[in-house]
Amino acid sequence: MGFVIVILDFYTMPAKTAKPKPAAKALTRKVPRTRKAAAKVVPVAKLRIRVRAYEHKILDASIKQILDVAFRFDAQVEGPIPLPTEIKKYTVNRSSFVYKNSREQFEMRVHKRLIDIINPQPKLIEALTNLSLPSGVSIDVKML
Repeated sequence: MGFVIVILDFYTMPAKTAKPKPAAKALTRKVPRTRKAAAKVVPVAKLRIRVRAYEHKILDASIKQILDVAFRFDAQVEGPIPLPTEIKKYTVNRSSFVYKNSREQFEMRVHKRLIDIINPQPKLIEALTNLSLPSGVSIDVKML
């Protein structure tokens, strides 16, 4: 067995530095803190409208009608925001018995848009409820 001798070089090791002492505190009088007046947060009411349709042209026309009503009442509007299109695919056999490899595929696309109206007035809500939209367009209205 051999011995291992380790020689430490003290010149390469970092020297401990003394922390600077804090300055002497001046004689000052402590003033008690006062609480700041809390800013009043006004709750923001949002009218969230989700519009869904199978055809995007009818959907865009109904969105335009909703936006025209909102701008007529000087409402602050966010949107229309396009949401992802929901695609439902169906695979069907072309024949009833033997020809299993012959199939058809159909899909239904549901196009969606989202509109947020910030701080809606009661007259605006009434005008939106009286709005007549084309058939095939479904609307979900939520108050947030």
